[in-house]
Amino acid sequence: FSRDQAHDLVVETMRGSIAFAEKTGKHPAELRNMVTSPGGTSAEAIYQMEKGSLRTVLSKAVWAAYQKSVLLGETVGKTEPRKPVDA
Repeated sequence: FSRDQAHDLVVETMRGSIAFAEKTGKHPAELRNMVTSPGGTSAEAIYQMEKGSLRTVLSKAVWAAYQKSVLLGETVGKTEPRKPVDA
């Protein structure tokens, strides 16, 4: 794939996934189980991500971004910034 093709593929995949989630109203884990074939490529990819602690890395990244937004918001509001709270 070219870079542009890869970009378009990812964007369309995400659009389809979001539309499917909104339409069904099901929990993302349930949707994943519905569309992931046991022993298939997606199952292997998910296994490798879980094995590599991707969930923990993403959780820490989101928490760090939240803490930074609080600090930046306090700076904009001209109050004394707080130190981040450890998760």
